[in-house]
Amino acid sequence: MSICTRFAPSPTGYLHIGGARTALFAWLYARHHGGEFVLRIEDTDLERSTPESVNAILEGMAWLGLTYDRGPFYQTEHFARYREVIQKLLDTGHAYHCYCTREELEVMRTEQMERKEKPRYDGRCRHRKEPREGVQPVVRFRTPEEGVTIVDDMVRGKVAFQNHELDDLIIARSDGTPTYNLTVVVDDMDMKVTHVIRGDDHLNNTPRQINILRALGAEPPRYGHLPMILGPDGLKLSKRHGAVSVMQYRDEGYLPEAVLNYLVRLGWSHGDQEIFTLDELVRLFDIAEVNQSASAINPEKLLWLNQHYIRTLDPDHVARELGWHLGQIGIDPSEGPEPRQVVLAQRDRCRTLREMAEASVFFYREFTEYDPKAWRKNLTAEALPVLQALHDGFRALGAWEKEALHQVVLHTGEMLGLKLGKVAQPLRVALTGGTASPSIDLTLELVGRDRTIARIERAQAKISAESA
Repeated sequence: MSICTRFAPSPTGYLHIGGARTALFAWLYARHHGGEFVLRIEDTDLERSTPESVNAILEGMAWLGLTYDRGPFYQTEHFARYREVIQKLLDTGHAYHCYCTREELEVMRTEQMERKEKPRYDGRCRHRKEPREGVQPVVRFRTPEEGVTIVDDMVRGKVAFQNHELDDLIIARSDGTPTYNLTVVVDDMDMKVTHVIRGDDHLNNTPRQINILRALGAEPPRYGHLPMILGPDGLKLSKRHGAVSVMQYRDEGYLPEAVLNYLVRLGWSHGDQEIFTLDELVRLFDIAEVNQSASAINPEKLLWLNQHYIRTLDPDHVARELGWHLGQIGIDPSEGPEPRQVVLAQRDRCRTLREMAEASVFFYREFTEYDPKAWRKNLTAEALPVLQALHDGFRALGAWEKEALHQVVLHTGEMLGLKLGKVAQPLRVALTGGTASPSIDLTLELVGRDRTIARIERAQAKISAESA
C-alpha cells in the first residue's frame, strides 16, 4: 500500500505551533514510508477564511521546509463534488432531510439536560416523508443505532464509541453548504489518504467520519490523534505564553531547523537523543512512539537548540536568514561586511538571529551615542595617546587583515608599556560605542579601514572637547 498523509488547516489565522507540529508529524510519517504528503486548505468557513491566512499557512510551511507532493487543494473548489456525495447518501438512505427549527432543537436540548441526559439530536425527522412548509431543511447523516465503532488509533490504541451515543450529525446546512465532517470525509476518500494524523480535539469526530466512509463503501484511513501542546504553566497554549505562530518564531530570530527539532520533541522521543538532522528524523520517526500525554513548551530548550544550530549549521545558510533580520532593522547588508563573516564572528555570542542582527549594527551603521559607563571608564584623557598610536599604526598598514591588525594592537601596547586590555578596550568602545564585540582584531577587520580610522578620530575629538 502506498502511504499518503495530509495536513488540512483552516485558513482562519496564522499557522499555529500546534498545527505546525501536526504537519511535521504527518510529513515525517509520509517521508519515512516513501509516501505522499498532501496539503489541503479547508476554507469552507466563508466568513472566517481569508487570503491572508492562506498566505500565512503557505509561508509557514515554506519556511519550515515542509514540502508537499500534491496541493494545495482548496475545499471551496469542490462544492459540486460534495453535493454529489450528499445526494448519494440521501438516495441510499444513509442521510435524510431534517426540518426541525432552531427553536425546536433548543427546547429538545433543554429538556434532555433537565433529565440529565447527554444533549443530542433525537432523530425525530429520521422517518419523515413529507417536507415542512416554510422550513428549509438541513441534511443529517443516519448514524447506525446499534453496534460499536472502533477507532484503532496509532497513538492511543483502540478507542470504542457506542453508535447509539453518536447523534445524526448535520452534513449539509439549510443553504446547501457542506459541513466539516462531510467535506473531510470526501476529500480523504478522493485523495486516497491512508493515514490521518491530527490533534486529539478531532477524536470525537473520527467515529462519525468512519461511519460516513463506510456508508460510501470506502475503507477508512488509519487515524493517529496527537495530544495537545500546553504552556509552561500546564495550561492550554495561548498568546500569553509568547510566540504561538510559526512565523513569530522566525521574526524572533529562530532558525527553521531549531523549530523543527523543538516541535518533534513535543511528544516524540528516540532514546535520550535531543538533536536530530532532518534525515535522521525521516529515518527514525515512528508515530507509535508518540506520547499519549500532553507536552509543555519550554522556551529555554528552544533557545538552547537555536544557539546550537546557529553555531553548527553552514554559515552561508545562517547568513541568508541573518540577512533578512538585518533588513528588518533597516540595515542593507551590502553596506558592510558579508553576513557570513558576521555569523562566524558572532555565532558563539548570540542565541537568536535577531539578537545577532541587533548586536551587529555597528558593523554597518554609525552609532550616535556611546554607552555612558563604557565611555567614562575607557575613553579618558589617558586614552588619547593610545588612540593616536593605533590611528597611526592602522593608517600605515598595508593589507587590512586580522593578523596584521592584531600585531598593530600588540605593538601599541608594547610601545606604551600597557597590557592588552588597556589598549583593546578603549579601541573597542571607540569602534562600537560599547564594550561588547567579537575579538578586537576580528572587530577591526569587519568594521573596515575607513570606518575604523574615522571612529578613532571621532572619539579623539570628543575626548579632547570634554577635557578642554
